[in-house]
Amino acid sequence: MSVAQLLATHSSAELTEWIAYEQVTGPIGPARDDLLMAVLAATISNANRSKGRKARVTDFLPKWDRAKKRMNWQDMLTAVKSINRTLGGDDLTEGGEHGSPLGTPRQARHRQPGADRRR
Repeated sequence: MSVAQLLATHSSAELTEWIAYEQVTGPIGPARDDLLMAVLAATISNANRSKGRKARVTDFLPKWDRAKKRMNWQDMLTAVKSINRTLGGDDLTEGGEHGSPLGTPRQARHRQPGADRRR
């Protein structure tokens, strides 16, 4: 899928949600091969180890969420809005910079442009 196709089929709000999700959980899709590699590394390590502590998969898995303090939802929303602004997106939430009659992003992204217009 090209960038133009992506932008034509996904709203800024939806892309921002995916960016925020990936920042917390780590790569999405084939990039998540780190888990498969951790399983393989633990298996090889355990097959070749002498007596002692057995290796766990988590010993070889990168830690993606390195935040010392877990953010509450308000802090997360502030961070997402900041990323959205940086990427040039519109804030469709109530009270957002570019408030919209469509309401929240969740409602807005599922409506077709012009769907509220009466004929």
